[in-house]
Amino acid sequence: MINTHEVENQVPAREGVDEFTSNVPLVEAVARWGRGGAEASARPEASAQAEASAQELARIGALVGSSAFQRDAERANTHPPVLQAFDRWGRRIDEVEYDDAYHRVIGAAVAAGAHTSAAAAPGPGANVDRAAAFLLFAQVEPGHACPVSMTHAAVPTLELAASGLRDEWMPRLLSRAYEPRLGGDGGGGGTTKQSALVGMAMTEKQGGSDVRANTTRAERRGGSGSSSGAASWGAEYGLTGHKWFCSAPMSDAFLVLAQAQHGLSCFFVPRVLPDGSRNVFRIQRLKDKLGNRSNASSEIELDGTTGWLIGEEGRGVATIVQMVTRTRLDCVIGSAAGMRQAVAEAAWHVRHRSAFGALLVDQPVMSAVVADLALESEAATLTAMRLARSYDEDADGAEQAFRRLATAVSKYWVCKRGAGHAAEALECLGGNGYTEAFPLARRYREQPLLAIWEGSGNVIALDVLRVLAREPEAFEAFFAEVGAAAGESPVFDAALAAARSLVRELSATDAASAAFLARELTERLALVLQGSLMLRYSPGGVADAFVRTRLGDEGGRQYGVLPRGADVAGILARA
Repeated sequence: MINTHEVENQVPAREGVDEFTSNVPLVEAVARWGRGGAEASARPEASAQAEASAQELARIGALVGSSAFQRDAERANTHPPVLQAFDRWGRRIDEVEYDDAYHRVIGAAVAAGAHTSAAAAPGPGANVDRAAAFLLFAQVEPGHACPVSMTHAAVPTLELAASGLRDEWMPRLLSRAYEPRLGGDGGGGGTTKQSALVGMAMTEKQGGSDVRANTTRAERRGGSGSSSGAASWGAEYGLTGHKWFCSAPMSDAFLVLAQAQHGLSCFFVPRVLPDGSRNVFRIQRLKDKLGNRSNASSEIELDGTTGWLIGEEGRGVATIVQMVTRTRLDCVIGSAAGMRQAVAEAAWHVRHRSAFGALLVDQPVMSAVVADLALESEAATLTAMRLARSYDEDADGAEQAFRRLATAVSKYWVCKRGAGHAAEALECLGGNGYTEAFPLARRYREQPLLAIWEGSGNVIALDVLRVLAREPEAFEAFFAEVGAAAGESPVFDAALAAARSLVRELSATDAASAAFLARELTERLALVLQGSLMLRYSPGGVADAFVRTRLGDEGGRQYGVLPRGADVAGILARA
C-alpha cells in the first residue's frame, strides 16, 4: 500500500515558550518603567524589587506559554458560556455556566494580580508591572481579560463610595483569590465570599455611547440600607430598566448608570445583598458575538434592583469616568497583547516553514512583512507601558494631564490598528491561519472589539476635541513628552510641527469644522507619540524604520513596504 500521508514541512507547536522573556520590547519597558526600574541604581532595595518583578513576570510568561494553558484558552472559546436562567424547579437563578478551562484561566490571572495588584501595592512602576501581567494573560486568552480589566478599573470609582461600602468591598477587589460561585439564594454561602470581580452596565439600546439618553430609573428608598441591612453603605435606591450590554454578568457587583431625581447617577449594584439574598438581576440573553467567545456579554433587566449611590446625584458620568478611563487604558494594553500574539505566531511560522527552496524568513518579501508587523507591535507595547506608568501614584500634575490626552489618542489608534494587523499576520500562516485549529483566527475575530469597547473611534476623537477645548494644559504636557525626541529625526520633526500646527488650527475654528478634522488630529497625535517613544527607547534601526514608514512617505498602504536599506534582520531579531 502506498502511504499518502507523510507529514512534512509543517511547523511545530509553539509551546513551552516564555512569553515574557521572549518579548524583548516588553522586557525593556518593564526594566525602564516598572517597579524600581528608573530608581534601581540609586536605591538597592529598588533593584531587588525590580528583579523580583521580572522573575514573577517570567513565571507568568512560562505559564501562559505552556501547552496546558493554551489548551485551556482554546477550550474556553470552543465551549462558550451558557445562560442558566432557571433551576430545575423553575426558580429564577440568572447564572452563567462556564467551562472549567475558563475558571482555570481567570483564576490564574487573578492569582497573579493582573487585576488589582497596582492598587493593592501602589508605588512607582506598580501599574507597569500590573499592565505587563495583564498583557501576558490577554495575549493567549483575551476573553477573561474583560472582568479582570473592569475590576482593576472599578477601584478608583469605589473609592468615592460611602465608607461602609468601600470598607466592605475594597478588600474583596484587591484579593488574589478567585471564587467562581455567586453565593446567596440558590448558590449557598451567603456573603462569605472573600474576593470579588466588578463589572459595569452603562449602555442602553436607545442610546449606546450616548449614556445621557439612558432611561433606567433610580428611586430613593427611605432611610439608608433600610431594605437590605446595609445602613453604612450610603443612600439606597431601587433601579428599574434594561441594559443593552452588560459584560461578565457573573461578576459579584456592577457599577450602573441610572436616572435619579437630579439626573444621571452612578450606583453600586451587588448580585448578592448583605443579608445573603439574591438581588434582582435578570439576565435576558447572552450576546452572540463575533469574537470574545469565552466571555459572556448579556442584556439584563433591573426591576426594583437594589443599588447604592456612589458620588452625587446627577454626577454619574463624572463618577464613573475613572473606571472608563482605566478600561480604555486596558484596551490599549489588550490590543498590544493581540499584536504580540500575532507577531509571535507569524515569526514562529516563517522560521520553521519552507517554500520555494528556502525558509520563509529568509525570503525578503516575507521577512519584510513580518518585520513591519513587529514594528507595529513594538510601538503598541511601548505606548501601553508608557501610559501605564503615567497612572502610578507618583504622577504629578503634568503627568496626569499627559495621560488624560494620551490615553484617548492611544486608545483610538492602537486599537484600530489591531484588526488589520491580525489579518496580515494570519495571512503569513496561509490556509492554516484561517482555520480555528490555530490561534490567529480567534485573534482576528477578537481585535475589533477593543476599538469599540469603551468608546468607538468617533467617540474617542470627539473626546480629544473636548480636551483641546477644556484642558489646554493636557496638550502642553503631551507635546512636552513627545517633544523630548525633537532633533532625532527630520521626518519626526516635520510630523511634530504638522501636529502642532493642526492643534492651533482647530483651536481657532468652529465646532463643525473641528469635528470634521477630529480623526485626523487624533491620528497625528498618536503617531507622533509612538514615533517619539520609538526614537527614544528602541534601537536606531527599528526606530528609523518606524518613523520613515508611519510618519514619512516611505511606507505602504499594506504591511511589508519598508524603506530601502531598513534593518530587517535587526527588527526580526526582536520578534
